[in-house]
Amino acid sequence: MKQIKQILRLFAVLPLCTIFIVAHAQGRLVSERFQQLTRASKWQLVTSLPINFNTHHPQGMVKIGAEFYVSSVEVTQPTKRFATPQNGYDRDPGAGIGHLFKFDRNGNLIADLKLGEGTMYHPGGIDFDGKFIWVSVAEYRPNSRSIIYRVDPATMKATEVFRYNDHLGGILHNTEKHTLHGVSWGSRWFYRWTVDRRGRVTNATTPPEKLRQRNPSFYIDYQDCKYLGRGEMLCGGLSNYQSKGHRFSLGGLELLDLTTGRAIHQLPLELWTESGLPMTQNPFWLEPAERGLRAYFMPEDQHSTLYVFEIAQHAKRLGAQASRLPFASEAMQLRRVRESAKYRAHSS
Repeated sequence: MKQIKQILRLFAVLPLCTIFIVAHAQGRLVSERFQQLTRASKWQLVTSLPINFNTHHPQGMVKIGAEFYVSSVEVTQPTKRFATPQNGYDRDPGAGIGHLFKFDRNGNLIADLKLGEGTMYHPGGIDFDGKFIWVSVAEYRPNSRSIIYRVDPATMKATEVFRYNDHLGGILHNTEKHTLHGVSWGSRWFYRWTVDRRGRVTNATTPPEKLRQRNPSFYIDYQDCKYLGRGEMLCGGLSNYQSKGHRFSLGGLELLDLTTGRAIHQLPLELWTESGLPMTQNPFWLEPAERGLRAYFMPEDQHSTLYVFEIAQHAKRLGAQASRLPFASEAMQLRRVRESAKYRAHSS
């Protein structure tokens, strides 16, 4: 019986290892292709998919196989600003519910995981490390508090990893260095936490002022970030500019070096919805396509639409690179996630 359990545990690890390898191979290719893009690159809208449930205020997105996962905040009581700061806060905490939605390629809801505790109800940007989805849930105000979770995408079960005394607007896992990286409110600060072999965060009690690193880029505030491998992070975001009463919103994507915190490649994204929202208003996902990149955006609240764009660059050269990387089909990736959950259940 003991040998059977050991064999089942081995099989449980294999699918996850395969997904991990695929995720990193895709990340490398996304990085290489993204760095070839310029403002002159042409984005083509492939499809617009209406989402068939109330998405509230979406924050971050990952795509695993053919299924999408989106973090979102449902505000039940908006925050109110103080006339003067109180106890270091510029507003009250308000109230709400944090969500991690799982939906299919037709926009139908599969699962709704509630996340948060008390006044910590605002999920941020999310990422998938090949095994877990990482989600931070904070108070809806700067300089506050956060809970960091990892979520099994197959079972939609969340595990609290640690808590931190700042508003974290996004979290990702550097699986090569065994570190976690977060961004603050408006992404003005970067954070780096170390993880030991048991999965415990070793510097979770270090005060923010001793741990944070200033973000030297200012033209957009990062809302959703992804780890691509080799110490690189891809972030999407936006900022609002105003002159003589006219307000203009600009979105963009940036590839950053996690060691220095500096941008490797910056790309203003001149894509808006009909109502004028930048496509990078919060959730995004990039993946390799046959001749370039495929991008997913979901900028609208409540009655959201999933916008899918493709962009082709240097098809011959990129095609040769892609042929050397071990990609799996969407169906295969999704099947491996489900199989890994099944084996874990049998072996426990």
